[in-house]
Amino acid sequence: MDREEIVQTGLTLAEKVGADSAETYFLERDNLTIEVRGGKLETLHQSRERGLGIRVLKDGSLGYAFTSDLRPQALGNAAELAVLGAKYSSLDSGAKLPGAFSYDLSLAQFDRDLEETSLEAKKDLAFAIEQAALTADKRISKSERAAYEENDYTVFLANSNGLRMNYRGNFCGGYVWVVAEANGDVQTGSGLSYVTELARIDPVAIGQEAALEAVRLLGSKPIATQKLALVLPPHVATRFLGILATPLTAEAVQKGRSLFAKQVNQQIAAPAVTIIDDGTLAGGINTAPADGEGVPSERTVLVQNGVLQTFLHNTYTAHKEGAVSTGNGVRGSFKSPPEVGPTNMFIAPGTASEDEIVQSVDKGLYIFDLMGTHTANPISGDFSLGVTGVLIEKGKLTRPVRQVILAGNILDFLSQIQVVGSNLRFYLGLGAPTLLVEPLTISGN
Repeated sequence: MDREEIVQTGLTLAEKVGADSAETYFLERDNLTIEVRGGKLETLHQSRERGLGIRVLKDGSLGYAFTSDLRPQALGNAAELAVLGAKYSSLDSGAKLPGAFSYDLSLAQFDRDLEETSLEAKKDLAFAIEQAALTADKRISKSERAAYEENDYTVFLANSNGLRMNYRGNFCGGYVWVVAEANGDVQTGSGLSYVTELARIDPVAIGQEAALEAVRLLGSKPIATQKLALVLPPHVATRFLGILATPLTAEAVQKGRSLFAKQVNQQIAAPAVTIIDDGTLAGGINTAPADGEGVPSERTVLVQNGVLQTFLHNTYTAHKEGAVSTGNGVRGSFKSPPEVGPTNMFIAPGTASEDEIVQSVDKGLYIFDLMGTHTANPISGDFSLGVTGVLIEKGKLTRPVRQVILAGNILDFLSQIQVVGSNLRFYLGLGAPTLLVEPLTISGN
């Protein structure tokens, strides 16, 4: 059977074994990873994931099952398991499948050059990334790992309400970790970039970014506890945005796990801050015609000039509170039903360049890395993070710093953002420009 037949067969069988309504989600995904180290190929890994997920509604309850065996008998077994799961699930007020839509298929991010470029050329990209890092500075002693990666996926989706859609997408990227050594000190740095067009990969930029970070931190030392203005470049600002991604979902709010609950139309950040989720963003890694349950992708302004506007919804969370899905029913695989999550979430850029921001700071800290963002509390917003960076003195980067702690609350942090830079950059599905945060206490020795 071809993909469309698989989806339709699963749907027909689910209805035949007793589902009131059903949804079938087919995913085929090919992954390629090429890792090199020391100028030698270390790993070449190719894999394929292929299967069908079946979600059913039965007497007001939801059931789900999946299979990677796509023969009719296996599809029938999965359909029966999904209906059985619904039978033993409790009634659910959010249980609903979306209706039929029309789609903008031009949103499918598929690069034909990526598909047609040879494996040897992709190996060369991995080697070029590593070489760029190793030759950027004589203090770079070795690479821990450099890699080229790509992902090619095809989605087919249908449900009992007449929804039918399919599309194909791909993206690629590279990264490197390097070690710098000088005067007995050892520091590491990383660089990465993921794009939707092979031609946009710049191996030299990736390698030089890693080398610069490692070299700038050589000789770093602790500092005394003090208040410093903070400059967060895009890769660090994006880490903070990652802390916000889950609390900005309706799922987190409905489960009592969001610090933003009951704060719609309230000021939760400085006026300079606007946060957007955009599943239609040109060139976005997660841009697609629809989300993981077939709702058309949308652009959703979550925070406008510091004021919380709304939360991200899928069909389930929207139906539960009488809202409308924002097209954020995301799936990591055919093995699970859609959850709520961001597509391309970013802090909207301002007008100041990073150089202008640094030059405006009399006494501050340019942060290169944060450690422990995963420990931030999504309900209280409290965090305590290890920080490395470079001091800013009278508008210039001076001494490298390590073994200091930044502790606080994410709501306070958001309210203290003074300037938002113009250099928006994405790291997979999250993006941010450079941020300037008013002086906060950095705990040192």
